Amino acid sequence: MTDISKKVAVVTGGTSGIGLAIAEELARCGARVFVTGLGTSEQIGEALGQIGAGAEAAPQHDPADMRDAVQVRDMIGRVEEAAGAVDILVNNAGVQHTARVEEFPQERWDEIIAVNLSAAFHASAAALPGMQARDYGRIVNISSVHGRVASVEKAAYVSAKHGIVGLTGVTALENAEANITCNAICPGWVLTALIQAQIDKRAEKMGVDTEAAARDLLQEKEPSLRFTRTEDIAAAVMFMLSPAGDNMTGSCLTLDGGWTVR
Repeated sequence: MTDISKKVAVVTGGTSGIGLAIAEELARCGARVFVTGLGTSEQIGEALGQIGAGAEAAPQHDPADMRDAVQVRDMIGRVEEAAGAVDILVNNAGVQHTARVEEFPQERWDEIIAVNLSAAFHASAAALPGMQARDYGRIVNISSVHGRVASVEKAAYVSAKHGIVGLTGVTALENAEANITCNAICPGWVLTALIQAQIDKRAEKMGVDTEAAARDLLQEKEPSLRFTRTEDIAAAVMFMLSPAGDNMTGSCLTLDGGWTVR
């Protein structure tokens, strides 16, 4: 288990899915965890309960709207004020919409770029001065296999995730001589609420049940015919935070069941 006791971690989109699994693992390994994320007060409370189970420090939720640059930067400032530092930043928040380019609603394009790409930029930009002053920082950007390849009807998502890969490289290069790393994780299909919505849409379009639609989705893209688990992604984050990851920066770790090598 990677010991990150006394470290302060921020996970955006940390109240469900991939972000929740990462936040739970960070807390289990000793970090003081702050999350952003959507949900009712009951849902957020339940997520915090999961993250905090057995943790040394109680996790906290920040209500920042990831669509708003000022709120994202202010969120980092609030964490630094409350905890004294942001040592670990996991940029995970994401939204999705599918449509052909010519039919893609402008407001959905703007939202996806803001949440999936710009929020990671603003959070990193706000956290880096403190990391540089302390000569320690670990930034992990959750990209996607769609940061490597494209799929139809996902113009905004693919553009944002390719942007995340580029942002990861630039951040890594600019901080290469410091004890600050920036890496990305590029998962294939992960059975989260976001992907379940796509499966449901596919099932309706095909006139089949969701199990058949999920199987069809996997057969189309992922040779392993298995979804990547959220805990697999959390484990990959922990590797990047371990001593073995100290000289790993600018890398993109792909967990895609063979998707991109087919």
